[in-house]
Amino acid sequence: MRRDGDVKLFAGTGNPKLAEAIAGYLGLDLGKLKISQFSDGETYVKFDESVRGVDAFVIQPTSPPVDHNLVQLLILMDALKRASADRVTAVIPYYGYARQEKKDKPREPITAKMIADVLTAAGADRIITMDLHADAIPGFFNIPVDHLTAISTIAQYIRSKNLPDMVIVSPDEGRVKKVRQVTARLQVPLAVGYKFHPEHLVSEVTHLAGDVEDKTPIIVEDMITTGGSVNECVDALLEHGCKPEIYVCATHGVFAGEAFKKLGRPEIREIIVTDTIAAPDNNALGNLTVLSVAPLFGEAIRCVHDGLSIASLFD
Repeated sequence: MRRDGDVKLFAGTGNPKLAEAIAGYLGLDLGKLKISQFSDGETYVKFDESVRGVDAFVIQPTSPPVDHNLVQLLILMDALKRASADRVTAVIPYYGYARQEKKDKPREPITAKMIADVLTAAGADRIITMDLHADAIPGFFNIPVDHLTAISTIAQYIRSKNLPDMVIVSPDEGRVKKVRQVTARLQVPLAVGYKFHPEHLVSEVTHLAGDVEDKTPIIVEDMITTGGSVNECVDALLEHGCKPEIYVCATHGVFAGEAFKKLGRPEIREIIVTDTIAAPDNNALGNLTVLSVAPLFGEAIRCVHDGLSIASLFD
């Protein structure tokens, strides 16, 4: 860090290992605070060191349990503001409610926008996040948002495997723009799955555009939640004659519900995610690889604190 003594990192309970890795990368210790719960479930927070005048960064993904982690983040920021922190940056590796960024049907909320308003009202002066489900979300804020991506990290890992006859697969036409960044880095062809949602939380891949026959598919998603969309895509790829050696990549491994059961099929050779969300203790997948994004967040924090551009982090 360029300026010594006026920056402090604090961690919520959402992903303490990532917070420790980010602090270690920067050569800093995490700030001292107490987080506990009352008997009725309410969250209690107390900072055990002075934060007056500091540049404070709160590292807390709003991953499951989403509402609990979100409220904890809000309370942490409110406490920092009331204790006279000079600037509060919310470092949100995974932004919950990002899939509710528009109204698809009458009388639906735009929850991602509401969350942006609440974060700002609670005291956030800046947001650092990664691979939002919708690129429109930074525009929901009236404060600076640094929207990082794990695409380079994932592409580098895929390149290191030297897989033959690769084809990058976007399981959704809405993801094509982002997925093209992977194909550009690896110089391999692209295939696109087209799907629709017949009902809430249900998706079906209707057809596949691109040649996948006798190729090794690399499915690239922003998140894996229940594994349903990935399963649909795997079925479509196999029907079109791909090799039964499929790789699945995503920035955020949510793994909710019966995700491990759905993804534990022999055609899926490896599942690659990052550590934006803490890996579950009951991991039943023997083929799960977790890549660390701590250096990316560490460099982003360094640049924000020192007033530098973060553009180099996208190269």
